[in-house]
Amino acid sequence: MKKNIITSVKIFLIMTLLVGIIYPLFISGISLLIFSNQAEGSIIKADGKIIGSKLIGQKFISDKYFWSRPSAIDYNPYPSGASNLAPTSAKLKELYKNRKEIFARSNFVKNLKIIPNEMLFASGSGVDPHISLQSTLLQVDRISNIRNFNKTQKEELIKLIATFIENPQLGFLGESRINVLMLNMELDKIK
Repeated sequence: MKKNIITSVKIFLIMTLLVGIIYPLFISGISLLIFSNQAEGSIIKADGKIIGSKLIGQKFISDKYFWSRPSAIDYNPYPSGASNLAPTSAKLKELYKNRKEIFARSNFVKNLKIIPNEMLFASGSGVDPHISLQSTLLQVDRISNIRNFNKTQKEELIKLIATFIENPQLGFLGESRINVLMLNMELDKIK
């Protein structure tokens, strides 16, 4: 009996060392060597200052920028999650109605049926960094007006949007999308 306990403790310590320390350090080392940017969180810096991550959505409320998808957690990545409101929830219906009115009014959208649901419902994670091309294009008039873009600058903005289209992963997983933070960073460069 005593021999079995000693053997069990030795196996436990060896496995803890192998699986709990050596293996994670080995995998972390490989990921840092091969995929250093991704392993460090795809951090984006400007002038040596961290401004965000390519993988985490941010709150853009200014009319000068493209808006991200709504977030039930105010874009805080730590308690990442959804609102968990049921389809019959009065609060969800009110949020939906308010978001639709604000988006339509701000972006000069007359036909409310063309507003993508992603701009009306919060994402499951609350920090989705992407929106669809349709959601992006619907915001062009608002941004062009607030920035006093002329016709040439507006066309330049549309061309800029096209350069940020990310295709589905592996060619078939998901849909084409645009990273809002990356696009907004380039938006300020239009003169």
